[in-house]
Amino acid sequence: MEIFNKINDWRAKVFVWVGLPVIAGIGLLLGVGDLGPAWQAKGGGGTAGTFTAVSEECSRRSCTWHGDFVADDGAKRADVILYDAPDTLSTGETAPALDTGARKGVFAAAGGSTWLLVTALTLAGVVAAVAWVLFLTWKIRRRRAQTEALPDPVNQP
Repeated sequence: MEIFNKINDWRAKVFVWVGLPVIAGIGLLLGVGDLGPAWQAKGGGGTAGTFTAVSEECSRRSCTWHGDFVADDGAKRADVILYDAPDTLSTGETAPALDTGARKGVFAAAGGSTWLLVTALTLAGVVAAVAWVLFLTWKIRRRRAQTEALPDPVNQP
């Protein structure tokens, strides 16, 4: 049974000292910048325009469309991602889109669930950051209390 305690202690330490900061960093770096634009697109805000599909990049689970966005007022953004792209989109076709200022892309005007993913990512980052700071504070206070409880070797008889 002792070996299980050692494994659990080891896993907990790795999670606290490596996992929480990594989760916080990824969540905050990737989520915070696009949180506002994703929610703005969810509400139908932003600059309306047209996305033209140029290329599709697929991974094991999903595909991402890259292309050009031209706003109704004539402003252009080249090589952007279309978040929440329609399933029927193909190379050369266009789709109505909204530019809300997201770093890498524009959002399909029909909507989708990107706002939910970005919100969850940001929330996970915030929770991990708060948990890590609370843990560090607890650890520092505990160490100080232990140090203060030790007898002073200089003043020993």
